[in-house]
Amino acid sequence: MSQPLIGVSTYLDEAAWGVWRLPAALLPAGYPRLVQSAGGMAAMLPPDDPGRAASVVARLDGLVVAGGPDVEPVRYGAEPDPRTGPPARERDAWELALIDAALADGTPLLGICRGMQLLNVALGGTLVQHLDGHVEATGVFGRHPVAPVEGTRYASLVPEESAVPTYHHQSVDRLGDGLVVSALAQDGTVEAVELPDPAWVLGVQWHPEMGEDTRVMAGLVRAAS
Repeated sequence: MSQPLIGVSTYLDEAAWGVWRLPAALLPAGYPRLVQSAGGMAAMLPPDDPGRAASVVARLDGLVVAGGPDVEPVRYGAEPDPRTGPPARERDAWELALIDAALADGTPLLGICRGMQLLNVALGGTLVQHLDGHVEATGVFGRHPVAPVEGTRYASLVPEESAVPTYHHQSVDRLGDGLVVSALAQDGTVEAVELPDPAWVLGVQWHPEMGEDTRVMAGLVRAAS
């Protein structure tokens, strides 16, 4: 059986390597490694014309929308909080188009951190623009336990409470249309959302690419096979 092709969205930023400092499409290596460890092939999807999203998704077996900067509040009808980061409008437009295309096409979809937040926004939900306690220190991933909600897809993948790598200061507020909560932090923060069967659509607030647990990504890869 051939390995399913899993597209992963990327940053678009300035980077330095060797003698160069240039605009670059960036993706932390943990993302492709997690896809590969779960049995898939990873393809980077740098920001592009949103009008091309449907044709790109049509070539994929599965889609991962990666973590990154805050979603621009205008996308969910809110004024920016002073603690909300600068907008990444090119990524917002591209990744929302990818999500829309995946939902329309039935392509298995996993949103990670920002990706979960964008999934919620794409379905008409809103975000909490700042909460404390989910960032250990600037540039340092923390860990905290999340508990699955019984009867959900996430619970079928990870049935026990588990400690996960976390780095975020925003979270789901009002749920998007059709989404259900599938994991919670001890403080009540929504840590995972999903669409019910038959769709395979899951968003997690943490960063599985920074840990050793491949079960969430393996679920996506199986659905994409």
